[in-house]
Amino acid sequence: MADIYINYGTRLSDMAYELMQEARIKDRLHPGMSVGIKPNLAVARPADGGATTHPEIVEGILRYLRDAGIRNIVILEGSWVGDSTRRAFRICGYAALAEQYGAALVDTKEDKPVKRDAHGLSLSLCESALSVDYLINVPVLKGHCQTDLTCCLKNLKGCIPDSEKRRFHTMGLHKPIAALNTVLRPDLHIIDSVCGDLSFEEGGNPVEANRLLLGFDPVLLDSYGAQLIGYEPDDIEHLRIARDYGVGSYADEETEIVTLHSDNKPAAAAVRGAAAGKYRRYIDEDGACSACYAALVFALKKTGGFRGEPIKIGQGFKGKAVKGFGVGDCTAGCDRYVKGCPPKASEIAARIEQLRWGK
Repeated sequence: MADIYINYGTRLSDMAYELMQEARIKDRLHPGMSVGIKPNLAVARPADGGATTHPEIVEGILRYLRDAGIRNIVILEGSWVGDSTRRAFRICGYAALAEQYGAALVDTKEDKPVKRDAHGLSLSLCESALSVDYLINVPVLKGHCQTDLTCCLKNLKGCIPDSEKRRFHTMGLHKPIAALNTVLRPDLHIIDSVCGDLSFEEGGNPVEANRLLLGFDPVLLDSYGAQLIGYEPDDIEHLRIARDYGVGSYADEETEIVTLHSDNKPAAAAVRGAAAGKYRRYIDEDGACSACYAALVFALKKTGGFRGEPIKIGQGFKGKAVKGFGVGDCTAGCDRYVKGCPPKASEIAARIEQLRWGK
């Protein structure tokens, strides 16, 4: 059993199904179970803006569950304070999806609160999230204006009442998010890393990477995801606290990763959005895949740009001796390069900073 499963492509429903099949999720299920699916529908905006979970991913999960004999399925969410979950279900495509597959929609804003004590905090949780036999967390890997990263750990804020969401902000978000994850532990996480927004949880600035990730340890997944978009795990305070609370472990060199359909990584031309356009002048691209290109855009966003000749990236540089700085294994012939397929944005950003100071 691997630690992380990754699938690339654009057929999101099939990709989610394949990941669950590869990880043998059926072995963890039985037909009499109740299963909850928790997407990120914080705002009532379509997924292509980079804020919400693509409904096609949840469709793949529903297909897999039904093939496993599961019939008692709920899709549960509570949009952020001031927005309507019911509206989000409709606009984001979940109302139609639930009707098609016979799943129930649960607005956690209307749920009965249940008290749980965690690391010195008394927390209110929504009953529906606690009552299912098997909980599948389906967050979006994206930036956040206050916590820098939102993914598996922070996505559980949709499982607390609005009054508790407000209180989390008064407490600084990080400690209560980490504490929440000690008392509400999803059984499975499937991450939407298709086109997450670089900076803001409400979307509008997507960068396409066209990948899904599956795993069971939210700290490991979030730490890996943090590096993909330009952060070190310790940069994310709630991630560090959750690790210290025993929720999980950071990804490292020993992390076992299984990748499906790496040949499906779309070309860099698929990477779109304002950020991708803003930083294009720093990039010399020749046949780059979108996952590698997105990592470079994330790094440039974090560092503010690059001073020097445009950064080389893409399969067109493979096997060539090239002067300058390159990103990805295909640019190993450059004077300096960051390895990886795709490389981690955190490592690219660190190298950009070194070059900025002549190191």
